[in-house]
Amino acid sequence: MSTNQPPLEAAAPAGGGGTPDPRQLRAILITVSIALMAVIASVSGLNVAQTHMAVEFGASQTTVLWIINVYTLALAALLLPLGALGDRLGRKPMLITGLIVFGTAGVVAGLAPSAGVMIAARVAAGISAAMIMPITLAVITSTFPEEERGKAIGVWTGVAGGGGILGMFLSALLVDVADWRRLFVLPVVLVVIALAMTLKSVPNSRERSAHSFDAIGALVSTIAVIGLVFVLQEGPERGWTAPITLISLAVGVIAAITFVAWELHRRDASLLDVRLFRERGLASGSITLLVVFGVQAGIAVVLFPFFQAVLGWSGLLSTVAMMPMAVMMMVTSGLAPKMAARIGTRSTMAVGVVLATLGLALMALFMSVDGGYLSILAGMLAMGIGMGLSMTPSTEAITSSLPRNKQGVASALNDVTREFGTALGVAVLGALLANGYRSTIDSKLDGIPTGVANTAREGIANAIEVAPQAGSHAQDLMHAAQQSFVDGWRQAMWIGAVVMAALLVHVALRGTKNTAPLQPEPLQPDGEAAPETEAGDNVAAH
Repeated sequence: MSTNQPPLEAAAPAGGGGTPDPRQLRAILITVSIALMAVIASVSGLNVAQTHMAVEFGASQTTVLWIINVYTLALAALLLPLGALGDRLGRKPMLITGLIVFGTAGVVAGLAPSAGVMIAARVAAGISAAMIMPITLAVITSTFPEEERGKAIGVWTGVAGGGGILGMFLSALLVDVADWRRLFVLPVVLVVIALAMTLKSVPNSRERSAHSFDAIGALVSTIAVIGLVFVLQEGPERGWTAPITLISLAVGVIAAITFVAWELHRRDASLLDVRLFRERGLASGSITLLVVFGVQAGIAVVLFPFFQAVLGWSGLLSTVAMMPMAVMMMVTSGLAPKMAARIGTRSTMAVGVVLATLGLALMALFMSVDGGYLSILAGMLAMGIGMGLSMTPSTEAITSSLPRNKQGVASALNDVTREFGTALGVAVLGALLANGYRSTIDSKLDGIPTGVANTAREGIANAIEVAPQAGSHAQDLMHAAQQSFVDGWRQAMWIGAVVMAALLVHVALRGTKNTAPLQPEPLQPDGEAAPETEAGDNVAAH
């Protein structure tokens, strides 16, 4: 890498001086956490309102799924380009713009008269979320001094990891006690608070580069992410061998290869220096986040049918049941930096992966229809603790691998990895559960009318719904569906445990070294950061 990195304009506090005081640092952390919570809560919040939207808009299940998924698709596709633009244009202006657009999109969605308007509003929300999410982490890494940065990243990671479950809980509560359109009130309120605090507390910082923006790299990366995420979102619904699925996969793979080739060609003026993946920190952190978030998302997908179809709980009670895992994840994310300071970053990640693997194994071993919630609680707690311990050092490894003037890109890469891992985990673990369920229930449908049996094979929710039509076999069908779901769950959990065990081997052999966080940049008398040198670059020479 060139040692002549473009200088970074100082992130000076509003009151003057070089480094923000502790009070302002707390305000900055609260601000970006609130902004991040608004974005994360909107990813999963609408899941609890699928039936309501279908009835009110007269929409098909496919349309409802697009209302939900298009937000994530737009968010994931534009994280990297908009994170890079935030580095260049200024992180504070980008955050302010994103918050304004996001809040406006939330108001439009809450008042949407049709599915078409709702989809358009969700696209706008996804685009603005891609402006907000990488900037929240970039503000932390470019503003906080070294001794405080790890703890701040731990808080950010906890919000990013547990915010989705918390957002779903609050959404389910609003749906139960009010109208489903009130789901958009919470994100809008959070955005208004974050906007007011951003204007008051968040300092600005930006990259001053002599090179033009890598527009081609930005376009190709967007196409690659859209293609690959679309496959993961739509494959289970449309079929993995459907023409549109295969075309999307081909476009995504070709675009990804083209992106790597282009970035290697452009070198110092690239959107993302892909050669940095040869470093342990960036590669190991990215792989760990990909797997951990994939497993977490997959667990959430299979937990809710268990709570609702097997245990017969409401949507609100089901989200409450998920809270212990989310709380453990958020708490241990904040504790992870202290643990890493004592035993090392790699060791902390390894402990986290071990506990997450143990959690999967416990759920696979002890989950049962008769055992109910208590049969999976220990596994959920172990999963939450393990994820919290592994996510924070992984995030810090990624952000520390890129120079400080590229923190928008580093943060965006971190977020893209999370989003792609989430989509991958939902697709893979969901498919494993579905296949395990179908293969198990086939042998338990003797005596069930053909039409009812065919419907029951589609999934446990279908089986519960059609069970009354089975006459005297109704209870037998319900019990068979519940037991088949548990059997399919166990298969999915064991495969997840094997994947986590493979991750543990990778972390042990190729995990990040105990590298220090980014060093704070000295300020010149005019308030601008001094140009970076190789000694303070935090990026291994290559």
